[in-house]
Parts: sequence; C-alpha cells; structure tokens
Amino acid sequence: MRPLSPILLLALLAGIVGPATGEPLAYVPNEKSATVSVIDTATDQRRGDIVVGQRPRGAASDAGHLYLTDAKSGSLLVVDTRSGKLERTVRIGDSPEGISLSADGKWLAVAVEDDNSVVLLSAPEGREVARIKVQGRNPEHAVFSPDGRWLYVSAEEAEQVDIVDVAARQQVGSIAVGKRPRGIGFLADGSRAYIACEMAGKVYAVDVASRRVVAEISAGQYPNGVAVHPDGKRVYISNGRDGTVMAIDTASNSVVATVEVGKRPWNMALTPDGGKLYVANGRSGSVSVIDTGSFKKLLDIDVGELPWGVSIR
Repeated sequence: MRPLSPILLLALLAGIVGPATGEPLAYVPNEKSATVSVIDTATDQRRGDIVVGQRPRGAASDAGHLYLTDAKSGSLLVVDTRSGKLERTVRIGDSPEGISLSADGKWLAVAVEDDNSVVLLSAPEGREVARIKVQGRNPEHAVFSPDGRWLYVSAEEAEQVDIVDVAARQQVGSIAVGKRPRGIGFLADGSRAYIACEMAGKVYAVDVASRRVVAEISAGQYPNGVAVHPDGKRVYISNGRDGTVMAIDTASNSVVATVEVGKRPWNMALTPDGGKLYVANGRSGSVSVIDTGSFKKLLDIDVGELPWGVSIR
C-alpha cells in the first residue's frame, strides 16, 4: 500500500475523512493519478485524496467502505472510509471495470473485461461467491436491479445487454440494443432501465418485466454515463464527445435539457436527495456539479488525472 498523500494525512489528523457535516461525500477514482479525490457535497470542496491502487476505475460505497476496481492489478480494493486506509485487496481478474453494490449492501458485482464475466462477491469481505460468464465481450458495467434479482451487463463489443439471474448465478437472457452499450440505470421502482449506447448515439428505455425496448432516445455523440433521479422523473446521460450532460423526462422519454460540462464526461452520481449531479470529466481532470432543479452547472472541481466516475455516500 502506498502512503497517504500529505493533503489526506492532514485531513485524517483533523478527523474529517468521514462525514463531519452530516452531508454525503463524493468519491472520485482518478485512473492516471492512482488516487481517489474526496469531495464534501455540502460545500463542494475537495477535502483531499486517498492514494490507492495503480489504476482505480469503478467505485461503489456504503456507510463504512469504498469499493474500487483496480485495472492494472486486476483487483478489488476495499478502503475503510473512516480512516482512509486500504483494508484488503482481492484478486478478481484482468482489467476489471464497473462495480455495483446491491441495495441491501450484501453483494458486489464487478464486470471483468478480459474474462468476459461478472464476479459476484460478498460485501464488505470481498469473498468471491460466483463467476458468471456473459455473452458480451469486454463487459464494462454490471448493475443490480433495485430488488437485487437481476444484473444488467453492458459490454464494449456487444449490441445487447445481458441479463444475469443473481440467485441462479447465470445469464438467463439478453435485450437487443444499440452498438457498444455503456452506462445502465434503473428507475427506483425497478420497472424500467435506461442504457446508453455509445456507438449508436442513443439511449434505450427497457421495460424490465417484458425485457423489451419501449423507447429509443437520440442522444449526443458517444453517450456513456447514466444516473437516475430518486423520484424517477429524470434520467441523466453524459455525452462523451460533446462534453455535455442531458436530462431525459421519463414520462415522455424525451430530452428536456442539455448542459455543457468538461471534456469527455464519463460516469456520474447524484446526491441521495437528487438535488445535485456530479459528473467525472475524464480529459479535464475535473468534476462538474449540476443543480438538478435548474439544470445549470454550478461549478467545476479540480480532481486528479483521468477521473473515471463518482460514488456518493
């Protein structure tokens, strides 16, 4: 494990790694810097950086832990967010990407590119319980449905989203979408999923019960990240090449607003109340903060190099 950066060490000494204000923290893995930037969502100030891993990408968090995929070492990294220290490293396979935590906090799912599989692990231990092969090549995201019954899996070399039955621990179906599906987000009631397809330039709304596409929504260039508002009325999509984020109205499945952010926006996260959206801008080394009420950018926060996404807890 690398030593903590001086800025985080000062934060630890001041006792402010965990939430001091009661507001959630945003964790931003920076691939090139091999750090995680920590942002206080109450003040939108960057508190410091955790130096961890070699190429952190996917991130998920619960009340006491931050879970990261490390692309270079092929590992799951479990960080104690109270101390900012690496708790354990679990080898999971070459080039892991997205990671998802089930709503009940019991399970982690990691998309492992080179293995064409999803690895299911217990949380917080990181004990592997299943390795599930999927049809898509180079899987990128594996996202739990709100009830924890299904995993939807996207892949770089695919034109479908694969469906994994979590209890059966196997792929049980797929849904045809556009080329190169990326981000996936479910409405809170689990009735619908939204999938951004990068090369198709579209977002696909899927009825979960029937496993059927019910709407194709034109996006910007290279749509990538997906975030769903807790009230289910809006879905947010990052457009990588355009440097924008757009809002989709879920009642009409139409784009109702677009805002400019940084260069190459990737993955995103909302505060628990849905009031603010945090967007990782990979080529700008920043996170854009958007007020979801007015749908205006509030500010850009400098982070490390090549921020991959955001997890808020």
